[in-house]
Order: sequence, then C-alpha cells, then structure tokens
Amino acid sequence: MKRRNLIISSLTLVGTLAALPALAAYPEKPVTVICPWSAGGGTDTLLRALSKEAEKHLGQTINVVNQTGGAGAIGHNAIRAARPDGYTVGMITFELNSLPPQGLVPFTWKDFDPLMRINSDPAALTVKADAPYSSVRGFMDYAKANPGEITIGNSGPGSVWHIAAGLAADKTGVTVKHVPFDGANPAVTALVGGHIKAVAVSVAEVKGQVQAGNLKILGVMSSERDKIFPDVQTFKEQGVDVQFYTWRGLALPKGVPAEAKTRIADAYKKAFDSAEFKDFAAKASLNLSYQDSAAFTQFLGQNASDVESVMKGLGLAKK
Repeated sequence: MKRRNLIISSLTLVGTLAALPALAAYPEKPVTVICPWSAGGGTDTLLRALSKEAEKHLGQTINVVNQTGGAGAIGHNAIRAARPDGYTVGMITFELNSLPPQGLVPFTWKDFDPLMRINSDPAALTVKADAPYSSVRGFMDYAKANPGEITIGNSGPGSVWHIAAGLAADKTGVTVKHVPFDGANPAVTALVGGHIKAVAVSVAEVKGQVQAGNLKILGVMSSERDKIFPDVQTFKEQGVDVQFYTWRGLALPKGVPAEAKTRIADAYKKAFDSAEFKDFAAKASLNLSYQDSAAFTQFLGQNASDVESVMKGLGLAKK
C-alpha cells in the first residue's frame, strides 16, 4: 500500500512538474489587442499607450489591431468571436451597450469576459473657433433661428457620440441633422474643415484642435468643469441639466483560461498604475476611472440598463 501511494504521489508530482512549464511559458507569442475604432482617435491612442506599458510586464509584444465599421459592431464582434486562448484581448466601449437595443448585433455585454474599466469621459459640445456663438445657450438660439442648418458629426449611428448629440439636442429643444463618421477622429477632422457645424465628443478628442485655435468648446456634459479647460462651463451651469459619459475598458472572449486572464489583468493593471501612463492620460485629458473585473462587470450591467432607457426616450431603440 505504501509503495502504491508512493507511486501515485510520484506520478502526481511528475504531472504537476510537467504542467508547470506550460503555465510559466504563457505567453509564448505576441498578443493581439483589438480596437473597434479608427487609428488616431481617443480609444486608439489610449489603448496603444496602455499596451506599450503592459508589454513590459507581460514579456511579449502586444499588437494593437484596428477593426472598424458598423459603429463599433465589427470590432466588438471580433473580440467576442476570438479564440479564447489568451492571445486576443479587446478594448470594449460604450457602444457595446448601445448597439443591442437597436437590434444591430446578436450579442450583449454578457457574451464577453470583462477584465477592467480604464476610463470614463463626458461629452463636450464643440464647434469651430469662428462660430457665431460661444455658449450652449448661444448655440441653441442660433439653431432655433436657423432650422435645418445645424449638423452634428458623430462616431456612427447609435454610437456614444450620436446618443450624446441626440440627448443634447433633446435637452436644448433644437433640431439638428446627425452626420455619421467612422469614429470621433474623422468627425473632428470634418468639423475643422467646415463640413459640419459641431461635434459632441470627449474633451480628449478635441483638445489638440482647441489648443491650436481651430475649435472651441461650448460646454461639457458633466457634473464639474474639465481640468484642462476650467473656463468652459458645464451644461448645467448654462441652464441645461444633462450629464453624459463614455467609457472604455478591456475584455476577453468567454472561456479564456484563468491563468492567462490573471497574467493579462496583472500586466495591464501595472501598466495602468505606471507613471508613464498616468502622464500620458494627464496630457491627453483622459479621466482615468479604474474598476477591476468584478466591479466592471457590475457597472456594465447597470450601464446597459440605463443606456437602453435613454435610447428608448430618444426613439433610438428598436421597437
């Protein structure tokens, strides 16, 4: 009996030792991180900066791949459908909760394995620097006096900035024409070129053009003023009680082994906490708001419910 137990124990030990190299070896090859939005936009630049720091802790190259289209549907679906081997991560965004109510995708946030929330940013109503209005109220008055003239660019039908623009128009009582683009960056470029009248995107996505003197922010849809542009009033300060934020986080396809998930989460958390990333976020005017997997999962559920309610009120949800 003692000999049998010794053999079993030895085999168990050998099996354990044999398994160790496989666990320790992960990751054995570069990791791909999918970005559902265009290169150069706020989501893309954030993801690249964060992944650059995460590489130092993961011990492998992290390649950011942009899979755009369908107001984020293409990229999110690519994350969901990826092989769950730990070699594909994705940046999920607000649109993961705005596409399902419209009946545009056959999945919801529940089909992903949330890893962590990275940031949340309020919408900022932004126009050309030479526009004949310098406040939300001035914008409203102009729009009412010139019906059909105001065009607001967004990052795709039903996207976060489409909903933000729709909510702003609804709360201010003006009628606008929504113009879709494949991401916030192309919309901002169109605004600078004079092809549209306004955008309602994050401060980070217009910061450079505002500082260059090409654009100006009329108001931010948040509870407090922006730290980079403290002179810009909130919508509420201007008599329009509305708040609206986008968010970004990391997720995996369902079924990734726990060991791989832990390695990826640890690498990105260390990247998030790094001085280099904090410096990048400050310069980019990004509002960092970390949540771990459990908290992010709870947040996604509540956000999905809230977004669906807002979209129904704006007539954007599928009936």
